[in-house]
Amino acid sequence: MKLSSDITAIITGGASGLGEGTARALAASGVKVGIFDLNEERGKQVAKELSGAFAKVDVSDNDSVEAGFAAIRAELGQERIMVNCAGIGGGMKTASRKRDTGEIVAHDVAYFTRIININLIGSFLCASKSAAGMMGLEPTAPDGERGVILNTASVAAQDGQIGQLAYAASKGGILSMALPMARDLAREGIRVNTILPGFFETPIYEQMKPEVKESLRAHVQFPNRFGTPAEYGDLAKFMVENAYINGEYIRTDAGARMPPR
Repeated sequence: MKLSSDITAIITGGASGLGEGTARALAASGVKVGIFDLNEERGKQVAKELSGAFAKVDVSDNDSVEAGFAAIRAELGQERIMVNCAGIGGGMKTASRKRDTGEIVAHDVAYFTRIININLIGSFLCASKSAAGMMGLEPTAPDGERGVILNTASVAAQDGQIGQLAYAASKGGILSMALPMARDLAREGIRVNTILPGFFETPIYEQMKPEVKESLRAHVQFPNRFGTPAEYGDLAKFMVENAYINGEYIRTDAGARMPPR
């Protein structure tokens, strides 16, 4: 898709991390950017800097998502680009023993459900509703392309660590959506792809202890560092612009493979 000021994009989680990096990359190409996020103060600030729009949205809530689309579309027009970056992490084993008492406990179902709802259901809701809106647009090119959807999975979808059961399941679901979603929307000229980021400088990793981050960095090949949101944004922009990438996923991890723990 050729990027210009005639194009609107919506990015979930656009107030920080990978979402913010994507919003800035697209805005630098002239695209009108709409941001979905729960962080109202930061979201409005980023949107103002990019001359875009902000909507406070809980991606796991259907009514909140619908209201967000209505608000952004009213201000910027129907989006042709949808990038799902909103997500949460965390850790809990399938079953475990409490260190102090030795009591055996199963994985907390509410915790599992919350991660699935935000990461997987949230990506599905936004992608589906965005696709429905794109279908009413006229194609932008002779090949019939109407829009592009990018979902953010994780390398954990393929090599999840101990304690990442819920997170890996949510990201694996996102990865598995790419091909059937692309097939569903092929006749409508809407492409769907997925990015699997490795270790990036995002709020999730910023909360880790320095020694934990260092142990993860040791598994990165080259360059031996965490990725930046700007690098993620550059890849997202490339996948939007390249019309022959569809139903696909790309790992962006500097050759890293996640160890068991």
